[in-house]
Amino acid sequence: MSSLFRGEDMTLCQIYFQSEAAYSCVAQLGELGIVQFRDLNPTVNAFQRKFVNEVRRCEEMERKLRFLESEIIKEKEIALTDAQEFCEAPKSKEMIDMETALEQLEHDLQEVNSNKDALKKNYLELQELRHILTKATTFFEEQDRIQTGEQTVLQMDTQDRVQPLRLGFLAGVIDRERVPSFELMLWRICRGNVFLRTAEIEEALEDPKTNTQVNKTVFILFFQGEQLKIKVKKICEGFKATIYPCPETASERREMGLGVMTRLEELKTVLDQSLNLRKSLLTNAALNVKTWFCRVRKMKAIYHTMNMFNLEVNQKCLIAECWAPVNELTRIKLALDKGTELSGSNIQSILNRMETKEQPPTHHRLNQFSEGFQNIVDAYGISSYREINPAPFTVITFPFLFAVMFGDAGHGLIMSLFALFMVLRETQLKNKFKTNEVWQIFFGGRYIILLMGLFSIYTGVIYNDVFSKSMNIFGSSWKVGVSKDFDFEKVTVFDLNPNPNVNRSLNEIKMYSGTPYPFGVDPIWIMSINKIAFTNSLKMKFSVIIGIMQMMFGLVLSLLNHLFFGKMASVFFEFIPQVIFLTFIFVYLCLMIFIKWIRFDGSPNSTQCAPNLLIELINMFFFKSAADEDSCKALYSGQSIVQKILIVLAVLCIPTMLLGKPIILYLRHKRKSQVFF
Repeated sequence: MSSLFRGEDMTLCQIYFQSEAAYSCVAQLGELGIVQFRDLNPTVNAFQRKFVNEVRRCEEMERKLRFLESEIIKEKEIALTDAQEFCEAPKSKEMIDMETALEQLEHDLQEVNSNKDALKKNYLELQELRHILTKATTFFEEQDRIQTGEQTVLQMDTQDRVQPLRLGFLAGVIDRERVPSFELMLWRICRGNVFLRTAEIEEALEDPKTNTQVNKTVFILFFQGEQLKIKVKKICEGFKATIYPCPETASERREMGLGVMTRLEELKTVLDQSLNLRKSLLTNAALNVKTWFCRVRKMKAIYHTMNMFNLEVNQKCLIAECWAPVNELTRIKLALDKGTELSGSNIQSILNRMETKEQPPTHHRLNQFSEGFQNIVDAYGISSYREINPAPFTVITFPFLFAVMFGDAGHGLIMSLFALFMVLRETQLKNKFKTNEVWQIFFGGRYIILLMGLFSIYTGVIYNDVFSKSMNIFGSSWKVGVSKDFDFEKVTVFDLNPNPNVNRSLNEIKMYSGTPYPFGVDPIWIMSINKIAFTNSLKMKFSVIIGIMQMMFGLVLSLLNHLFFGKMASVFFEFIPQVIFLTFIFVYLCLMIFIKWIRFDGSPNSTQCAPNLLIELINMFFFKSAADEDSCKALYSGQSIVQKILIVLAVLCIPTMLLGKPIILYLRHKRKSQVFF
C-alpha cells in the first residue's frame, strides 16, 4: 500500500558482471524494467567507449530495416506483420547471423530494384517510340503537303527550275504540361523558322523514377539547316524532352514498329517476372521486419547501457552502478542468475548495496489503470523521492472536475460506452493501429475517458442536462398560476412567484410548492429566459467550492510530507500560514456561498437584498462591506468586523510564509559554520 501512495524505497547497488555474461544479464534486467543504471564514464566521449562498434553495427541494421520497411510500404498489397507478443533480445552470438541475413536481403532487393528500374525505363522508351511511329505517318503526310505547296520556283528562263528544298526533322516526347511553354520558346529562339506538330498520347505512361502516371505528348519539329537543328536540340534538352530516331519512309517506319512491338512483349514478360520476384522477397520480409526491429533495438539498448559500465583493471569483468527498488532486489538477483546461465558462464554476477547521500530517483509501481493518471501528474511535475504520489487521488479528482465543467448525461453516456468498448476489448485492440498516434492517445487514456463519462452522467443528471435538454422525471415543483381569463398574448415575460406562502386575501396564487426538485435542477429552468445566468452561477459556485476543497486537500498532503521527512520548520512556517490564509479568505468565501443559499430564498425582497459575493470578496481587501451601506445585505450580524479581522490575519501570514523558513535555514547554516570553524 505504501508504494501506491508513495514512491518505492530505492537503493544504490553495485553489480560485477563477468565480461561474457554481461550482455545476457543486462538483457534480463532490461526485461524487468525496474533498474536505472548510472553512467560511470561521464567524461568519456561517446565514440571512445568500449561497445561503440556494436552500437554502430546495430544502427546499420536499423538502416537496412528502415529501407526494407519503406519498400514494403510502397507495395500496397503487402501488409506488415506485427511483432511477436514477447520479443526477446537476441544473443550476442546471433548478431553476425542477423547482419548477414539483412545484408543479403538488402543486396537482393537492391539488385532487383535496379533491374526493375532499368526494365521500366526501357519499357517506357519503347512505348514512347511506338507512339511516335504511330503518329509519324500523319505528321509526314502533312509535311509533304506543306512542302509541296510552299516550294519556291526561281525561274531563270522558261526551261530551268530549282530543285525543292529538303527539311530536317526531330521526333520526340515531352510532358503534356510543358507543351505551351515549349512551343513559345521554339517560336522566340528560332524566330518562327520551325514547324511544330503535336499529338497527345491517350494513355498515361508510368514514370520509372517516381512510379506515378504521367501524361505525355508526341511532337515532330521540321526545320532547315544545321544551326536550327543545334538550337532545337538544346531547347529539347532544357525542357527534358526525349528525342527518338524516326525513319523518313513509311516502309522503314512500319518495319521498326513491328520490331518495337516484339520487344515490348518480351520486355513485358521479363518485367512481370522481376516484379513477382520483388514481391516475393518483400512478402517474406514483411513477416519478420517488425520482429527484427524489436530485436535490433533491444540489442542496441543493451550495448548502449553497457557503455555506461567501467572495466576492471584486469578487464575480466564489468562494474555497474544502478538504482533499484529495495523490494525488487530478489527478482534482480534471480534475473542476474538467469542471465549468467543463458550465457554459459560459471561465475555468478555479484550484487552489492551501497551507502550514499545522493537523492534516489522516484519510482512508482504502475498498472494499466493507474498509468494514464500517472502520466497526467508527471506532465505537471514528478514528485520528489518518497513524497506522497498525487496520482491515486487524481483517479477521482481529475474526472470529477472534468464532469463539473462538462456536465451532460447524454454525451457522458457516449463517452462511457466508447471507453467501455476499449476496456473490454483491450487485448484485441492493443496491437492494432500502432502507427495511428491519435488512436494511441485515446486507447492509452481509456480508463480516464471511462471515469470522465461516468462522472459526466452524474453531474449531467444534477444539472438536468441530457444532450442540452431537460427531463421532467419527478414532476416540477413549479406551476403557472393565473386566472382563467388571463391573456398570454399580451405579455412577453411572465414572472413566477417563488414564495410558497401566498396571501390569499390579496388574491395571490401559489406557484412554488415549497419542496425542491428531488434530484438536480428543476426542469422549469429550461423555459426560463435567465436560464444561462442561473446555471452559470450555479456551476461557478460549485467549481469554486470543489476547487477550494482540492486546494485544502493538497495542503493536507503537504503536511503529511513534512511530517514524514521531519521538516517541522515547514509545518510551522509553510503549512500553518497557508491553511490560515486559505481558510480566512477562500474557505470564508465558500461559507458565504452557503449562507447566501440558505438565507435568501429568491423572493422579490430577498433578491434585492442578496449581495454580490464577488464584489463582497473584493471589498474585504478594502475593509468595506455591502452591509455597511444596506443592513439587509448583511449575511450575519457583525459581518464587517469579522471580515476585517480575517483580512488582517491573512495578510500577516504572507511575511510569515516568505521570511520564516529562510531565516530558520540561515540560522541553521550559520550555526553549522561556527561549529565547523
